[in-house]
Amino acid sequence: MTADLPVAWAAVILFAVMMYVLMDGFDLGIGLLFPFAPAHADRDAMAATVAPVWDGNETWLVLGGAGLLAAFPRAYAAVLTALHVPIVLMLAGLVFRGVALEFRTKAGPRRRRRWDAAFAGGSALAAFCQGAILGAYIDGVPREAPPLAAGFAWLAPFPEFTGLGLMVAYALLGATWLVLKTEGDLQARMRFVALRLAGGLFVVIVVLSVWSPLAHERIARRWFAWPNLAWLAPVPVLVVLAGWGLLRALRRGRELAPFLLALALLLLGYLGLGISLWPNVIPPDVTIHAAAGPASSLRFALVGALVTIPVILAYTAFTYWVFRGKVRAGEGYR
Repeated sequence: MTADLPVAWAAVILFAVMMYVLMDGFDLGIGLLFPFAPAHADRDAMAATVAPVWDGNETWLVLGGAGLLAAFPRAYAAVLTALHVPIVLMLAGLVFRGVALEFRTKAGPRRRRRWDAAFAGGSALAAFCQGAILGAYIDGVPREAPPLAAGFAWLAPFPEFTGLGLMVAYALLGATWLVLKTEGDLQARMRFVALRLAGGLFVVIVVLSVWSPLAHERIARRWFAWPNLAWLAPVPVLVVLAGWGLLRALRRGRELAPFLLALALLLLGYLGLGISLWPNVIPPDVTIHAAAGPASSLRFALVGALVTIPVILAYTAFTYWVFRGKVRAGEGYR
């Protein structure tokens, strides 16, 4: 039992991060799409689709960070030392966009435009930094460099590209969410935007699928060594099928299917990342067992996590159920 505790905690953290990416991704994506909706009424409707749920979505980020500290303190220290700059910028973006989302509903027309710009800017900063953190993490967490030098290791081509790529993915999620939750001209505009963003995301996926194994031999071995090549072949096949289904659903005027298929694309990307890095928690070579905390701490904290996660899932499901349906002009949560 003790030997499996690091694996159990890795599963908890991976689940929490996955839930954050899937649920807060469309929330951030709506902020990225604000410049594509010039009318105040459209921006009000876009904000109203996430106003009841945005803060609950970020619960998963807190759970993932706290779980990393509790279960893998060595990894927590290494990641925060190496990536403290983009992490602080990400948190600043999340705080700024949250404040802007709340204040814009109480401001006059002129100030509301400023808060709208703040909401879009905070969303862009948070999304880009999350992608840059991911890219720097894949590149490998520097553990010997001085903190100041390590803190800017994310300013490299690969992390910068993953930052832009995640912005495209989040914007696609946001567009498909708005196709589901709105109607009329706004829905038609977001359907058009989603088709373009889907093409952009496919380009991002292809580039990362080529760049990652070329830049990292360990990832190339994981995906292309035999028999891994045969076992992992379904993943890219499913990506192609989900992408084809997304384009087909958007062109046929579907509402729910595009959002579910966009979620599936992000989930498959997340699965591919996990396959590439497992079982390392500090790339390129520190495993989850090597970085795990004491067994007694893992056991004690795991009990709390297993009690907390069902509660979070329950109130999240309840919130989405209560605020289900279309958001129309003049309606929404305040």
